[in-house]
Amino acid sequence: MKEINTTRNKLMFILPSMLGLLLFLFPLQYDGQASIPVAALAKMLQKLMTNFAAEAICLLIIISALMSAFVSIFQRKNIQPESMLASLFLVTPIWLVIRCLGAGFAVLVYFKIGSAMIWNENTGGLLLHDLMPILFAMFIFAGLLLPLLLNFGLLEFVGTLFSKVMRPLFNLPGRSAIDCTTSWLGDGTVGVLLTNKQYEQKIYTQKEAAVVGTTFSAVSITFSLIVIAEVGLAHMFLPFYFAVCLAGFVAALVVPRLPPLVFKKDAYIDGTLPDPDAHKIPDNENVFRYGYRAAVTRAAQIKTFSSVLADGVKNALEMLFIVIPVVMGIGTIALVCAEFTPIFDYLGKPFVPYLELLQIPEAATAAKSVVIGFADMFLPSILIAGVESEMTRFTIAALSISQLIYLSEVGAMLLGTKIPVNILDLFVIFILRTLVTLPVIALVAHVVY
Repeated sequence: MKEINTTRNKLMFILPSMLGLLLFLFPLQYDGQASIPVAALAKMLQKLMTNFAAEAICLLIIISALMSAFVSIFQRKNIQPESMLASLFLVTPIWLVIRCLGAGFAVLVYFKIGSAMIWNENTGGLLLHDLMPILFAMFIFAGLLLPLLLNFGLLEFVGTLFSKVMRPLFNLPGRSAIDCTTSWLGDGTVGVLLTNKQYEQKIYTQKEAAVVGTTFSAVSITFSLIVIAEVGLAHMFLPFYFAVCLAGFVAALVVPRLPPLVFKKDAYIDGTLPDPDAHKIPDNENVFRYGYRAAVTRAAQIKTFSSVLADGVKNALEMLFIVIPVVMGIGTIALVCAEFTPIFDYLGKPFVPYLELLQIPEAATAAKSVVIGFADMFLPSILIAGVESEMTRFTIAALSISQLIYLSEVGAMLLGTKIPVNILDLFVIFILRTLVTLPVIALVAHVVY
């Protein structure tokens, strides 16, 4: 212990961890909106890239598809499994098809050729020109800087402190509190990145990664403000966000205890089982002291900053070349279905009696908005904006935030990572979150109105 508990190791824990907390969790104002430094840096880069963002993203997606085809088809036997090429481009046939679809959609949207359904400003155009530049910039900074949260002992320290809260309530390790806070203050996509990285590093089990990724990758306060403004109720933000937080808390208690999340394996990514006593705090041990000692021990493992930088670069490249093509491929299909087919009208019909039972006005109009959020979180607010009843607009806006799983961003990101969820899992979780959160939001709406 004397070798570990040195000034060098203490500073190696404290300084990078403090910088990580500052960058990912410190609230600030940027462009008149609440944000965090990482998101503000991403927005700065996004502004610098305004004139060539679409071209850069198209090129990236095409490279991802071409390299994936070359490596997965022609070089599969020659690639080392642990190499960077393997982690970026060695994929199964279904993911190769999705990446190629993403590349095809990107080309069609950029040149506005083929069916207008694909390059429409509400489908592929929305993704390529509006969402992708945000994700591109965010992935670069979040990927590079994530090691500040992951590698220097902060997770061990926070995990120990919060273990007596997160484990009894949500059956999760205390370190998941960082994912929740990062998502809440910053962006749900950063929460997904953080969750996936911890899963790959055998910090989360399959069940824990699935639960955290689908339950705690919350929508940021900033986007919540945009949603409530879209439905013309910006003056109701406080009760609105209270409804969102309360509904999210209830869903976090209930949904992980139901299928499909309850059936996920409590094993690590490689199939090994966790040691039940690995993070157990001795009965006679001070929680703060124990967490601090674990953090310093983790920091002592860092020998050079170049290894940390390499880890950050790898994070950023994985998000850029793996997740962005998937979001483009799956997100375009989902938005085309939402915009040009009646599928969400049919899926929404069963919710009419449920909304009527909860005494939500204009239930038939609101029902389509309930389910269409699976395609994109902003669509319900657009569809419901013209509804006369403020209670209905309030309810649907809050529900769209609480549903959490939407394929144009977080859902497609989850599918693009190694977190063990498939599209059927996501749809079932989306429906469960809808059923669980709707009564909570309706109760708050009735109190307010």
